[in-house]
Amino acid sequence: MGTVDYAVEMRDITKRFPGVIASNHVNLAVRSGSIHALLGENGAGKSTLMNILTGLLRPDSGEICVRGERVALRSPASAIGLGIGMVHQHFRLVQTFTVAENITLGMSRPRFALDMAPIEREVAKFSSEYGLAVNPRAKIWQLSVGEQQRVEIIKMLYRGVDVLIMDEPTAVLTPQEVRELFETLRRMTADGKTIIFITHKLDEVMEISDRVTVLRAGQDVFSCDTGETTSRELASKMVGREIGQAPERPPAAIGGPVLEVRGLTAIGDRRTTVLDGIDLDVRAGEIHGIAGVAGNGQRELAEVITGLRRASSGFVRICGADMTNHTPRSIIEAGVSHIPEDRLGVGLAPNLNITDNAIMKRYRCGEMGRGPIVDAARARTWTDGLVERFNVKTPNLRTAVRLLSGGNSQRLLLARETSMEHRLVVAVHPTRGLDIGATEAVHSILLRERESGVGTLLISEDLEELIALCDRISVICEGRIMGTVDRDQLNLEEIGMMMAGVAAEAKGDGHLEAGA
Repeated sequence: MGTVDYAVEMRDITKRFPGVIASNHVNLAVRSGSIHALLGENGAGKSTLMNILTGLLRPDSGEICVRGERVALRSPASAIGLGIGMVHQHFRLVQTFTVAENITLGMSRPRFALDMAPIEREVAKFSSEYGLAVNPRAKIWQLSVGEQQRVEIIKMLYRGVDVLIMDEPTAVLTPQEVRELFETLRRMTADGKTIIFITHKLDEVMEISDRVTVLRAGQDVFSCDTGETTSRELASKMVGREIGQAPERPPAAIGGPVLEVRGLTAIGDRRTTVLDGIDLDVRAGEIHGIAGVAGNGQRELAEVITGLRRASSGFVRICGADMTNHTPRSIIEAGVSHIPEDRLGVGLAPNLNITDNAIMKRYRCGEMGRGPIVDAARARTWTDGLVERFNVKTPNLRTAVRLLSGGNSQRLLLARETSMEHRLVVAVHPTRGLDIGATEAVHSILLRERESGVGTLLISEDLEELIALCDRISVICEGRIMGTVDRDQLNLEEIGMMMAGVAAEAKGDGHLEAGA
C-alpha cells in the first residue's frame, strides 16, 4: 500500500487560554484533493484549530506540516503564502466595492496603478472553470448571499489557495445554491484542491465529504472515511452519548388564530421598504414556520409583531385585539413571548446575573415582592426552579449571563419566555450557533409549547428544522410572502424556488396559497 499524500497534517496541537484547554493534543490529517469534514459541538475546539491553521493563533505545542514540510504559520499572510485560506461564515467583503476590487483588496500588487481589466479576466476564468458565475464589475451590495460566497471563494483562488477552509458554508443558502456550491467543491477537488468543510449538518457531511473528524471538548475523538460511518454514529461521537430519535410530533388540537397580520408594511434601517404587504396568521397549537434566505425581512417582521419596530401600514392582531404599533410591554402583557435573533444583545442582559435575567419580565408582579422592592429570596427560588427544570448549567445563580455557553444562555432565555403567561411565541433562529444537544433541547421545548396549545411563529434559515417542527411553512422573499404550504404538501424544490423569489401558484386544495 502506497503512502498517503497529505495536504495538511496537524500533530499533537495544544492551545491553552486562561482557565481552559481549547485544543488538547489534537491530530488532524487532511488528504490532498479531498473534502474533509470537521464536526463538533460549540466549544469543541473547531474554531481554535482552524485559527491556528490559518495563522490567526499560534499553538502552545505541536507541529503543522503542509505538503510534508514542517511550517511555522505566524500570520494569515504566511498561511496564504503556503496556499491555505478560509471562507468565513460571515463574509469579509466591502459592500460598496466591486467584485474585482474586493478580490484584489489587501494584495501587495498592483501597488500604484490599479488596472482592473486583467483582474476581471482572471475572475471570468475562475467563474468558467469552477462554475462560480459572478459579474466582476457588480457591487457587492447588488449580489445575493450565494453570489457573495462565490466572490469569497474566487478571492481565495486568486491568491493561489489550494487548501480551502469553509466555515458553515451552507448556513445562508437556498437548496439550489447548496447544490451549486457542492458542484463547485467537487470541481475544485477534481482539480487537486483540498477542502476542509466545517458544518453542523450531518446530512451534508454524508453527502459531500470523503473523510470526517469529530472534535469533542478540545480533543479529536473520531476520524474515519465518511463511507464507513453513519449520521447517528457521528451525532453520538459529537455529544459523547447516544442521541435519541427526533421528538415526536403528536397531533395537535389546532385552534383559532392567536396572531393575524394583514397588509403589513414597514421601513428598514436603511429607509427602504423591508415588509411589503405581509399577510400571515398563526393558530393556537400550531408551529408556523417562516423560511427564507437571510436579510429578506424576517428580523423586521418579528420586530413589528413584538413592538420593536413601527409598522407603516396594515395591522397586527393578537388574540383578537389590535396591537399594531403598541409598546413592547403592552404586547408582552397581551401574551406574546419573544425569542430574538440576538440572544445576548436583545434577549438577555449579558452583564446581569442569571436571577436578574430570569425575573426580568416578572419583577412587577406581586409574587416577586411588594411594590418596587424585589424579594431576593423569592427571586432566587423562582430562578432555581427554572434552572433545574430547563437544565441550565451554571456555577451559581450569581453568574453573569455573558459567561454562559450559547446553549445555556438560550435555555435560560427559553425558560424565562415560556414560563410567563403567553399565547404566542415569536422565535427567531432559536437554534442558530447551537450544538446538536442544545438544538435537541430547544426543539423539545417548542414542541411542548405546541402541545400545550400555544401558537409559535418560528423564523429559521434551517429548512431541516422547519420541516421537522412546523405544521405550515410560509416563504418570505424581499419582504413578501411568496407562498404558504401545509406540512403534508412539502416540496423542497418548490420551497427553494420561492426562497429565490418565484411566487407559488394557488391550488384548489388550499394547501398552497399565492403570494401577495
